[in-house]
Amino acid sequence: MAILHQSDARSVSAVIFNQQKDHILLIKRRDVPIWTLPGGGVDEGESPEAAVIREVKEETGLDVRISRSVAIYSPVNRFSNHTFLFECVPFAGSITTGDETKQINFFPLKAPPSPFFFIHNDWLQDTLKQLPHVIQKPLSQATYFRIFIYLCRHPIQVIRFLLSRAGFPLNTK
Repeated sequence: MAILHQSDARSVSAVIFNQQKDHILLIKRRDVPIWTLPGGGVDEGESPEAAVIREVKEETGLDVRISRSVAIYSPVNRFSNHTFLFECVPFAGSITTGDETKQINFFPLKAPPSPFFFIHNDWLQDTLKQLPHVIQKPLSQATYFRIFIYLCRHPIQVIRFLLSRAGFPLNTK
């Protein structure tokens, strides 16, 4: 497998636990109303580390520091991006919704909310493994077939996602 460099990053996500590490912070998006990990795109010239800190602040109101790099995921089709996953720890700020977030809450690890984005659930499981190295693997969960099945089950969410990816997000505050 080719090594992914920081300059290849297109998106980032953060796993944020409570102090006891038995709950996880999730956001409910405005454009596609599902629960996800905080995160987003990497701006031109921005490092993945700076991007995840910025995205968490924008989406949750929290200032975080990165405690470890968990994984680097490579795309398998046009619906996925090179993504860096970080475990982060909040040190300041207060939980506040932003332009992209409808709700924010901590949920028990054993009882995530529904709908929780299936790929992010897999990323949470990768984080919980506590491996001593950074996981590098393809985003094999984002196959066209799995997206088709998701479309059949959740057509409005998928349409909203595709509109958002095409530059027409349905963010309504």
